[in-house]
Amino acid sequence: MTTPSPDLVVVGAGTMGAWTALRARRAGWSTTLIDAFGAGHPRSTSGDETRICRASHGADAFYVRWAREARQAWIDFGEETGEAFYLQCGMAWFAHREDAFEAHSIATLTSMGIPIERVPADEIGQRWPGVRGDDLAFAAFEPEAGLLFARRGVAAVARAFGAAGGRFELAGVRPGATDGRRLLDVIGSDGARFGGGTFVFAAGPWLPALFPDLLGGRISVTKQDVMFLGPAPGDGRFNAEWLPCWVDSDAGAYGIPAVDGRGLKIAPDRPGPPFDPTDGERLVDPESVRLARAYAARRLPDLALAPVIETRVCQYEETADTHFILDRHPDFDNVWIAGGGSGHGFKHGPVIGSYLVSRLAGAPASAEEGRFSLAHERVRTSNMRLGGSPPFSA
Repeated sequence: MTTPSPDLVVVGAGTMGAWTALRARRAGWSTTLIDAFGAGHPRSTSGDETRICRASHGADAFYVRWAREARQAWIDFGEETGEAFYLQCGMAWFAHREDAFEAHSIATLTSMGIPIERVPADEIGQRWPGVRGDDLAFAAFEPEAGLLFARRGVAAVARAFGAAGGRFELAGVRPGATDGRRLLDVIGSDGARFGGGTFVFAAGPWLPALFPDLLGGRISVTKQDVMFLGPAPGDGRFNAEWLPCWVDSDAGAYGIPAVDGRGLKIAPDRPGPPFDPTDGERLVDPESVRLARAYAARRLPDLALAPVIETRVCQYEETADTHFILDRHPDFDNVWIAGGGSGHGFKHGPVIGSYLVSRLAGAPASAEEGRFSLAHERVRTSNMRLGGSPPFSA
């Protein structure tokens, strides 16, 4: 049975898809949002507990503007719903060199009037007890940065979409019938068909399988292990009240302070193996635990022997240059691709949603937004995730 055709069908209820659906519905479009497992589910890239929300992007002012707009949108959404999804705990970038991503970020944010502070190496341990900084050049500290409650946030966006009159369908779908350069519907595994005027595929790590010829060589999906280390009883130094989020680019690691009693989140940023987001088992590799402990011994020595109290297996769906793909499918006039989050896309969800709705309404891409094009030449250089760093090894 074919369901009534809305103006827009969005496939994938992660941060890109859920925000696109909500923005479209509030713009007056009849919209259906489809996800195979539900918004915020643990297989999704948007399904972990927390994500970093920061403005620093080196010398790239474009992402700074997007990040700041998105930060405010998350804050406004929390005030609208009565549930906070953003926690301003700050963000520290640990710099090993004087003239790299961190210094460029200080210059860019300062020129844009966004608070950022250079913390000398000998003050790092005083500012954040428990952090070793004697091997660093300095730290760049963003006081207005923080963390987002990812799983809860995405689920709330999907609920707001439903409350605004949007239709949610639980279904695993693939492209269905076509008519020339138009896609007519998507088809579920049970044969159900969902028609629509326009389709946005925001299916995260499932995109390469949905469009193998187009995206198989453009988006790689890799397994990324995350560990939560448990501080000693009564030790609050690693809680978000006292410790910021951090990125240690040259060490290839990042972390998020403890919230909700979950322990300190730490992740080695080495490229993981290819991963199947549907059937892959979400068990962390012992080598990832070893790397996390080795990094803790180097930067957070009092946690070097702390127990691993939780683990997560996430995934990156990464483009070569870590810029997103937000573009029309070259073979269809009414199909758009939204993906390639590359480990830094979550926070941008509200702005990506607004951007896509404007493009669907006919707005052209600016020169800066050409980075999102499928035709854009993607060269693996410095990345937007950690600022262009070699993977940590020990």
